[in-house]
Amino acid sequence: MSDVYAQPTAAAQPANPGDLAQYTTLRMGGPAGRVVTATSADEIVARVREAGSEILLLAGGSNVVIGDVGFPGTALLIRSHGLRVLTEDEQTVTVRVEAGEAWDDLVAATVENRWSGLECLSGIPGSTGATPIQNVGAYGQEVAETIVAVQVYDRVAGTVGRVAAGDCGFAYRSSIFKYSERWVVLSVDFRLTRSPLSGPVRYAELARALDVAVGDRVPLAQARATVLGLRAGKGMVLDAADPDTRSVGSFFTNPVLDSAAYELLRQRAADIGEPPAWPGAGNVVKVSAAWLIDKAGFGRGYPGPEGTAISTKHTLALTNPTGTATTQALLTLARDIRDGVQSRFAVTLHPEPVLINCTL
Repeated sequence: MSDVYAQPTAAAQPANPGDLAQYTTLRMGGPAGRVVTATSADEIVARVREAGSEILLLAGGSNVVIGDVGFPGTALLIRSHGLRVLTEDEQTVTVRVEAGEAWDDLVAATVENRWSGLECLSGIPGSTGATPIQNVGAYGQEVAETIVAVQVYDRVAGTVGRVAAGDCGFAYRSSIFKYSERWVVLSVDFRLTRSPLSGPVRYAELARALDVAVGDRVPLAQARATVLGLRAGKGMVLDAADPDTRSVGSFFTNPVLDSAAYELLRQRAADIGEPPAWPGAGNVVKVSAAWLIDKAGFGRGYPGPEGTAISTKHTLALTNPTGTATTQALLTLARDIRDGVQSRFAVTLHPEPVLINCTL
């Protein structure tokens, strides 16, 4: 049983509803045994109970790699929508958002309403229900900072309940929900700040693009527009006319190394320069996967089998430009990159998307 949440790729049903490739941004993946749709939290629960253990949850497919053999059970398309205010005062507002709501639509709504806290997460493909699972983050913000609680269906207990933010186990691109068969996310509660200004800009690249100092605040709309521009320049905003966006976004996570592993990396990289890195709590260091990939010899546009390739705009994105390559071809490219980085720098890269009936 697998849980995957991502951005719907089209409003219309595909010609062959059983072809899972048509529900993924990679345009890869074999057939499902059957495909059903749920448009509300109650319907999600009912469909999951009905399907039993052989179920794949999809809110569209932007963070999933499905094997060429497909999925033999039921693929459940999460299509629940809606946002409502739970509580509000002069400083904050708490909103509940259904799992199937497109993430960027939510971010746009918060900016329009002058609710600060999600603006730097603009342009990320995926559903709202995906965000706590992955602890989605970008440009200095993470959803863990604003999530109050997650409403879930507990498959073990057979009940619907609420998981408070402090019990979600949020970490870098992770939570208790990730890779767990127990939980089905139904909706997410966010507490946002009433303000026309962004939170303090934390990310140096974003600060440069805004022409402000790190720590400054800018109008919400300006922050959103700038983030969208940065992401589009990297092929990280879905665009049917841009083959580079036929991907899952970042294929590998940034490695988090202990001090010994980081020192070994620095020694291995002594001839090419200091690896970009960000110190973290507990004497660990996060390093740039994109830098490792590029310096290991896999630059933008690097070709793989069957027309697969590294994006021409960003080394972290592996693409299916023609829309006709197999999952196996993409994974062959991913293995070559992973093994090349391991050989050059003694650092192991790990995939960010969920892999269904395939392995790296």
